[in-house]
Amino acid sequence: MKQDTLLAIDNGTQSIRALLFDLQGQLIAKSKVDIEPYYSIHPGWAEQSAEYFWEKLCEACQLLWQQDGVDRKKIKAASITTQRATMINLDSDGNPLRPAMIWLDQRKLDSVPPLKGPWRYLIKAAGGADTLNYYRTQAECNWIESYQPNIWRATHKYLLLSGYHTYKLTGAYADSTASQVGYLPFDFKHHRWCKKHDWRWKALAIEPKHLPKLYPPGAQLGTITAEASAATGIPEGLALISSGSDKACEAIGSGGLNPQIGSISYGTTATFNTTSPKYFEAISMLPPYPAAIPKQYSTEVIVHRGYWMVNWFKREFAHQEVTEAKQQNIPVESLFEKMLNSVPPGCLGLTLQPYWSPGLRIPGPEAKGAIIGFGDVHTRAHIYRAIIEGIAYALREGKERVEDKSGTEVKTLMVSGGGAQSDAAMQITADIFGMPAIRPHTVETSGLGAAINAAVGSNLFSSHKEAIQAMTHKGAVFNPDPSNQKLYDALYNEVYKQIYDNLSPLYGAIRRITGYPQ
Repeated sequence: MKQDTLLAIDNGTQSIRALLFDLQGQLIAKSKVDIEPYYSIHPGWAEQSAEYFWEKLCEACQLLWQQDGVDRKKIKAASITTQRATMINLDSDGNPLRPAMIWLDQRKLDSVPPLKGPWRYLIKAAGGADTLNYYRTQAECNWIESYQPNIWRATHKYLLLSGYHTYKLTGAYADSTASQVGYLPFDFKHHRWCKKHDWRWKALAIEPKHLPKLYPPGAQLGTITAEASAATGIPEGLALISSGSDKACEAIGSGGLNPQIGSISYGTTATFNTTSPKYFEAISMLPPYPAAIPKQYSTEVIVHRGYWMVNWFKREFAHQEVTEAKQQNIPVESLFEKMLNSVPPGCLGLTLQPYWSPGLRIPGPEAKGAIIGFGDVHTRAHIYRAIIEGIAYALREGKERVEDKSGTEVKTLMVSGGGAQSDAAMQITADIFGMPAIRPHTVETSGLGAAINAAVGSNLFSSHKEAIQAMTHKGAVFNPDPSNQKLYDALYNEVYKQIYDNLSPLYGAIRRITGYPQ
């Protein structure tokens, strides 16, 4: 390995990867350690030991150095990207006080006391009372303060997973502005902690002393300590550069430099993103997240369960394929690909709306998933294809919402994430969106986004624009089939977009009668 390289560490939901990229964005070496996403001691809880994440990160790094040709002396900088909204409480010695609350955790407070001061009335007058109540009851810090007050009183720092790893690597309580996705007093418009009179300080148990220092993407967070070097094998003194959350890094790792480039992520959570210099809310009262480029915004629309539904299908309906895959010693996904191709576009009318988890506004808190159009011709394969089509429909709706709010047409569609490795899913995406669906040149787009920031932060490129243009490339292109596109347009406009409004009263009745979903 003769040329300079960049180390990116990606702590996702299913695995931790240590990745080496060159300055052309090519993946030089990779190690991957699968992780248990969470454990649950009560229904709806999702927790994991913070030390477990750190140990697996160390394991992934140590595996990387064992690969032929890896020269640690050629690494110019490191950066880290992680899953979002996973929270960790540390004591004054930097030790975890309790397990991390994973982003999949569903616990919430039943009620909260009225907000003190004039903010209560101002927010109510603006029509945001329900949003405020949702925000306060969902916030992990408020739950901990209410049910584990001794832990909250002992909390010295309250960090995202990205901030925890930064502390373990550098000894500094620091994090990226582009990682701040969660129930935190963060000013999404100005990419900083909120000013002292902001309503979020009243709504959350958090105090300024609990939070790390924030740095924009491309800035140096610190350097690798001797202790961290001994644990990970990363060279001592190497600069750790700020990047952003996995979705933010995925967007720029796919080439998402401007609002005309749409970035789809087919991950556990499926998202549609653009990178914009303009602040606007694609969904009212839900701010855009900070992009992995300074002073830019990720105009993200989320399908909360996304490709989690593939795992749900595998668990509930695909025992035959799982068994067959084990017997043939092949990935079960290859059999799923055959299932997709065995069913015609549109699934003979079987249509799915993927609201398996309710939202705050779109969909509303009463929402439930729906599959309509069943007939005796439909099989498990039709259900599976309906899942993939339904996720694409929802993301197309997100794209149209972003275009409408921004006034900018999306002209290029990049598709990444685990689901993008399916050629059939890529073709379905092209047909439903009615435009070419492009797979980036590497599957490790979130890691590449982190590496891009490492390159900028170590002055190997003069700007994010220069780095993105040099390090991202287009891979396979899937063009829409005109006949399929016409069919999907009709189903999308005449069926899919009508489902929620027509079924919403029934969802409300289900919630009232059964109490589900909470």
